[in-house]
Amino acid sequence: MAGSTNPYQKLLKTIEINGSTYTYYDVSALGPKYDRLPFSIRVLLESCVRNCDNFQVLEKDVSNVLDWESKQGNEESVEIAFKPARVILQDLTGVPAVVDFAAMRDAVKDLGGDPDRINPICPADLVIDHSVQVDFARTPDALNKNQDLEFVRNKERFQFLKWGAQAFDNMLIVPPGSGIVHQVNLEYLARVVFTGPLLHPDSVVGTDSHTTMINGLGVVGWGVGGIEAEAVMLGQAISMLLPKVVGYKLVGELNPLATSTDLVLTITKHLRSLGVVGKFVEFFGPGVGALSIADRATVANMCPEFGATLAHFPVDARSLEYLHQTNRPKEKIDVIESYLRATKQFRDYTNPEQDPVFSEVVELDLGDVVTSVSGPKRPQDRVSVAIMKKDFQDCLTNKVGFKGYGLSPSQLSASGDFTYSDGKTYTITHGSVIIAAITSCTNTSNPSVMLGAGLLAKKAVENGLSVLPYIKTSLSPGSGVVTYYLRESGVVPYLEKLGFNTVGYGCMTCIGNSGPIDDNIANTIEKNELVCCGILSGNRNFEGRIHPNTRANYLASPLLVIAYALAGTVDVDFETEPLGKRPDGSAVYLRDIWPTRAEIQRVENQFVIPGMFKEVYARIEQGSAAWQALDVPRGRLYSWDANSTYIKKPPFFDGMTKELPAATSVRGARCLLLLGDSVTTDHISPAGSIARNSPAARYLAQRGLTAREFNSYGSRRGNDAVMSRGTFANIRIVNKMAPAPGPKTTHHPSGDVMDIFDAAERYASEDVPLIAIVGKDYGSGSSRDWAAKGPYLLGIKAVIAESFERIHRSNLVGMGLLPLQFLPGESAATLGLTGAERYDIILPPALAPGQTATVQVDNGTSFQVVVRFDTEVDLTYFKNGGILNYMVRKML
Repeated sequence: MAGSTNPYQKLLKTIEINGSTYTYYDVSALGPKYDRLPFSIRVLLESCVRNCDNFQVLEKDVSNVLDWESKQGNEESVEIAFKPARVILQDLTGVPAVVDFAAMRDAVKDLGGDPDRINPICPADLVIDHSVQVDFARTPDALNKNQDLEFVRNKERFQFLKWGAQAFDNMLIVPPGSGIVHQVNLEYLARVVFTGPLLHPDSVVGTDSHTTMINGLGVVGWGVGGIEAEAVMLGQAISMLLPKVVGYKLVGELNPLATSTDLVLTITKHLRSLGVVGKFVEFFGPGVGALSIADRATVANMCPEFGATLAHFPVDARSLEYLHQTNRPKEKIDVIESYLRATKQFRDYTNPEQDPVFSEVVELDLGDVVTSVSGPKRPQDRVSVAIMKKDFQDCLTNKVGFKGYGLSPSQLSASGDFTYSDGKTYTITHGSVIIAAITSCTNTSNPSVMLGAGLLAKKAVENGLSVLPYIKTSLSPGSGVVTYYLRESGVVPYLEKLGFNTVGYGCMTCIGNSGPIDDNIANTIEKNELVCCGILSGNRNFEGRIHPNTRANYLASPLLVIAYALAGTVDVDFETEPLGKRPDGSAVYLRDIWPTRAEIQRVENQFVIPGMFKEVYARIEQGSAAWQALDVPRGRLYSWDANSTYIKKPPFFDGMTKELPAATSVRGARCLLLLGDSVTTDHISPAGSIARNSPAARYLAQRGLTAREFNSYGSRRGNDAVMSRGTFANIRIVNKMAPAPGPKTTHHPSGDVMDIFDAAERYASEDVPLIAIVGKDYGSGSSRDWAAKGPYLLGIKAVIAESFERIHRSNLVGMGLLPLQFLPGESAATLGLTGAERYDIILPPALAPGQTATVQVDNGTSFQVVVRFDTEVDLTYFKNGGILNYMVRKML
């Protein structure tokens, strides 16, 4: 390969640490420009220097990153190549990645190549955490029952992953029941610094948008699409635009009653309003030093909710303390500190002389943070708890939107009675809490809020308070360490007394795996059209995500989850209304049982110790007895089972040739969907339950499965037939080409209203290509490769949007779809598009990044769109029919 010798070998240095000699690239020797770089950009620079071969990573990439201060301010975008150190996967996105790897091996073999060349080149860790569901709650055996059911539902998937662990080199599988991927990454998988053969910073991309959580520990990381992650696993560099870096200065200290959750909800609202999409955010200032690593990780976790690529906290002394607390070896910690100090990547937040140059700076006084929740439909819509009652009441009557349900005055008094399993009759109204879940790595990774919840539960029980029996309460810790310190601190019996029994170790309610609620409750909600609520310590609350019957969902700290469960409603003013009464009849207010940070800190210092982490993670790779008992097929090529409804060979490489196909314009296309703003990947490719009247349900029923065996879309991402039928299957999707919300569309020219999949199939039989026309922020939310694969399989050739979410645009390109963007000020509405028309998309004869194309409509309208191929690599993937096809050809 031309230019494979690294031109920066002159920067190689050695360092003696505890008697051992290590080699590294001393990027700090590149001159005074380096000292002015944000710490997150220094990580990009080191990677470019170390991987520079003038083939994938060019000397121009190094100079562009080193010149960040001048380049980032340019009107013209600057493209760079970046090779992350490793990839992290969770099972919902990891299964299709391993399926693709297995199918790519078959494709390489069929085209005459060596299938063994398809292997992860950089380390890949896959944590199985997205499959467990809250089927059972509020009982001592809920954990075992949910885990048993998880294995019944997912045996085929788990067997396939276990096969992948032995078939592919350089891939670690963390079995189910171990914890949530981002918490396991933080507590166990993160290297911070790789130690061989060269010392270099840890960096990671992951097939989950909340991969950003690891930035709390000083590791640069962010979420990418599954197909892009697969390319990184195969040794490809990520093509990215040199980002602006927003410096977020923290000063002061949190007040004694505020939590890290309140802080992150405040920052989320602030940065979302500021506009940081496509930018890095880097924290600095004396206030950072007062935050624990768990606090920083909570903030970094919700980076996707405020829209940035990452939210970085460079490594400092507290980072090293955390590594010690989590039982990382002292020898390794010494290497980390010595290397980072030698390369000027070690931070002292109290020293302003270390502050780098930023694109812009914003500031927050931690003392201004107040107790908050966010909702009812978006994580950036923070509400102070002090005004929560009024805000919820306003939402009921506001016009339908992110902060409104459009109820008439006569509907406000609606209520319904139902008989619960205990034989008693209960009444629910607007605001009634139906689900209360302490869940998600956002908060369960943080001992302060978890122990705070335990202490609040203890005081609640001691004051005679209880939670209504019909509220589905649950506790799903992010790792076994959480259970360990909750048990040792003595708060578990009090949590369980309030119904917060441990139900599993995984994402659960936060990703929509909240499980069923009582049929009588569901029927009462539907019959009376009630706006009932979920309250969860998660990071996402998009409409339809948590549960179909909780139309309002609020993100909150674990303490507030318990508080609202005790109140039984979000229509409450904690300051003036009591949670309940003591046995003597006196009122108990939330302020009476709320623990201070000092109380929590005392318990944390006593019970969160290295020995817990050592004991839990010593056995993490072994898995449960059920995991160990799984029979695993052998061999380097997978033996596909034609009868499997979980794992199916995908059709992405059917008919593939060694030669590149010709790039052609799209002619005579029909519009399959006409959507508005903020369509999320949950809308495009839901992860939750499969509706019994859906095309996916019909497909499974035809193969002999009952409704109880359908499982979720997320669990069936290894089967393209299910996933294509589940594309745009969210019950809350609003398609302007359908008469009502839901997964329907109108077929043209017949005018028939059909399921979206059925319409796509009909168009395919008519040999009609398809497009989708959408609004702003298309594809926001969790990174999901099926949100691009699904539209591809439906026959969609192009998506015309007012704007795209960053990861999703990349995924569309990765599947060979055309991402087209309306010119500023133009939209479907301004152009009078209804979706009933036919469209020709005329591409330029010589495609290049940043071009425009012409769209001609059969009603005589013609308009220009920006072809969102942002880089030459985008263009290469598109010409190959997608990134996977490109990689197969590259391996021949």
